[in-house]
Amino acid sequence: MAESKSKILIIGVTGNLGFELAKASLNASHRTIGLVRESGFSDPDKLQKLQFLSNAGLEIVKGSLQDEEILIEALKQVDVVICAVSSKQSHDQKLLIPAIKRAACIKRFFPSEFGLDPDKTRVSDLDHNFYSRKSDIRRLVEDECIPYTYICCNFYTSYLLPSLVQPGLKSPPTDKVTIFGDGNVKGVFVKESDVASFTISTVDDPRTLNKTLYLRPHGNTLSMNEIVDIWEKKIGKNLERNYVSDEALLKKIHETEYPDNMEMVFIYSAFVKGDQTYFDINSSNGVEGTELYPRIKYTTVSEFLDTLL
Repeated sequence: MAESKSKILIIGVTGNLGFELAKASLNASHRTIGLVRESGFSDPDKLQKLQFLSNAGLEIVKGSLQDEEILIEALKQVDVVICAVSSKQSHDQKLLIPAIKRAACIKRFFPSEFGLDPDKTRVSDLDHNFYSRKSDIRRLVEDECIPYTYICCNFYTSYLLPSLVQPGLKSPPTDKVTIFGDGNVKGVFVKESDVASFTISTVDDPRTLNKTLYLRPHGNTLSMNEIVDIWEKKIGKNLERNYVSDEALLKKIHETEYPDNMEMVFIYSAFVKGDQTYFDINSSNGVEGTELYPRIKYTTVSEFLDTLL
């Protein structure tokens, strides 16, 4: 029943994922509040999103993570907080954690992760603290005994997949394709709206409390060779495959300035090191989303690639 559902505060509703989270929350009949910075009302694209969400029932509170009193007032109206700020703002969540403690009513916090498991990645010498910032927030949450769920959805389908994982490209190559490593290490892609559906499903589920929800959907956990195989069948043509060794990719990463090299760092992490799939999910602290919620229909990689034809 709707009245028994948690009330949710979403921080970052004008971002791509935050927008999908707000839609999914409203569609699931949760009372949903969005904390929106003043600048969000002067950006035409963000304003359009806010108008759409407002018409769908989103309650908007003007403020930011820096506005402590406004933040606490918003927190006191809800049971659950979902943070979907950008990775560059990850440490801003250090302001949110003491506010959650002060409000003393939050039964679940979802920090802004929504990527690889930051405690499992093995590129700390390459990623300019991209993942360690997220791990820092985890440790603060755990140290403060704040109830949590971490969402590790790996890559969005909108990132890298439109180019068949070709750095610098925005659409699939037509003749030649670069494969990194041996091309057999599997990565994971999930559409943002599907990430949102799985996330909102966990909000009132005791099976996900103080656990990590991983997404490794069947049909979306694929190697670079498998992705190219699927694309070749769709276009009826074989692409010339150029294999680049682990060492050559690492050399290119080191030769390219930050942040221009980060796309290659993420490719190296996922499709060479296997950081999305090398470990088994431990049932004591992790669950897999498609096993937990088999009724959620998600977009497969093959279905996503159909949209590129």
